[in-house]
Order: sequence, then C-alpha cells, then structure tokens
Amino acid sequence: MKYLEFIFHTEPCMEVVNDVLSAVLGEVGFESFVEQEGGIAAYIQTALYDEEALKSALDSFPLADTTLTYTYKEAEDKDWNEEWEKNFFQPIVIGNRCVIHSTFHHDVPQAEYDIVINPQMAFGTGHHETTSLIIGELLEADLQGKALLDMGCGTSILAILARMRGAAPCTAIDIDEWCVRNSLENIELNHVDSISVFQGDASILPDKGPFDVVIANINRNILLNDMKHYVARMNPGAHLFMSGFYTDDIPAIREEAERNGLRFVHHKEKNRWAAVQFEK
Repeated sequence: MKYLEFIFHTEPCMEVVNDVLSAVLGEVGFESFVEQEGGIAAYIQTALYDEEALKSALDSFPLADTTLTYTYKEAEDKDWNEEWEKNFFQPIVIGNRCVIHSTFHHDVPQAEYDIVINPQMAFGTGHHETTSLIIGELLEADLQGKALLDMGCGTSILAILARMRGAAPCTAIDIDEWCVRNSLENIELNHVDSISVFQGDASILPDKGPFDVVIANINRNILLNDMKHYVARMNPGAHLFMSGFYTDDIPAIREEAERNGLRFVHHKEKNRWAAVQFEK
C-alpha cells in the first residue's frame, strides 16, 4: 500500500492549531499525524488522495488568523518499527492500569493489562487523546460476557483490551486493508481469542451482532452518518462509546444519538477531544 507524506507548516504553530488541522485532515482521508518543528507531518493512502477535497478543507479552516502551507512526496519505504523506536513511539500507561508498548520496548512499566502492538508502519500506535479516552471508558465498564463491536478498529487496541476484560465475542471492523492485517497480527501477539476482524464500513453490519457494547473512534462526520447503523445492531440496554471529535461537536453528536433512541450517559474530555457514552 503506497502512502503520501505531507509536511504542513502552521502559523502560528500551536498545539490547538495542529490538533484542529489533524481533525480537518482526518475528514478528507488522512490517517496519521506526527508533530514536528513548525507543524505536522500527515500521511494518506495515495489512492485516497483528493487534491480538491484537501484544498476545500484548508480553505474552510475554522481557526481565524492561521496560515497553512504544505509540501508532499511519496512516503519512503522504510522500517517503521525502527523509526518509531528511534523517534516517536514510547510505551504509554493509561489509568495506571493499562500499558501499551511494542515488541522492541524494554523495561516496560507493569500494569493490570499489558497490550503489545507491532507498528509495521507509522500509523495506529494508540497514543492519541481519543484512544486514551476510550481506553479509560473500557477500564471502567462492565464488559464480562458482552458482545462487542470495535468500529474503525485501526490496530484493534480497543478490541484487544475489551477481550482481556472479558468481552466476547468481539468484532473488529476497519475500511483499511492494512489495519485488518495488522489487527490480526496484534491479536496473535496478545494471545487473545474470540475477536473476528473484517474489512469494510457500516454497510457490512446487517449480518453482524447484535452487540451489547459498541465502540466507534472515527470522526464526527462518519459517526453522524453511520450512527443509525450502529444502533440497529445494538441490543436493548447496550452501550455506545464514541470519540474522534472535539467537545464543540458534542451537541451535534448527542442530537443524532437521541434521534436514534439513545440516552446520553456522560462525556469525558482531554485537550479539547471528547468521548461520549450513550445507552439504548
């Protein structure tokens, strides 16, 4: 799978500007973002790149008095494990109960739940605020014996943690072929069973489930569009956890959820990113 590497220069170069830019780029197909001096690097599959969609997204950038410029090239073929080990990916501990690390890490902190991932490319290591927010929710939830769906699973970190906490059976779905392959490898690395991985989007849900717990850590527009499909496969009393959007987006997310018969439970936030929980 070929990727393009974009280098975005932001002025002013501030955390909030880079976070909003990452969210905007995510809505037009970009998959991963790395902070660097002067802005961010962002990656998108070559086949998914739409120049007009990118220009339109940047033209309507929501923060005033911000200047955005970029260059791009085909991403190099390289050993991403080595790249992450040298530059980016460090073990992360969430809630003092869950540690996420890779096969190349040593002296990993001890935690109740130890998740190993093997990032073959520079995407999906689970360090983003939205992932840690959902992990925090899963650490508090009663998952024992619950049928669970991880929608937009990425590397399946969330499904793996849910299985470790007793959820079964688990279904993980992602539109990206690489995510499916990497999910299967990570499931094997963590010696967990009862997780089925599928490539696709919400259109493949009618023959899946029903579910007691649904996780969807994607982005605002996809969640608003696909929420009805999640709800259709949820049992009465099932819980839906969603993230991938900002606190400013909660009213729109809540309105759509309540339109589909869900009851708002609560929300949590971290650096302006939000996670919400609903009950059917």
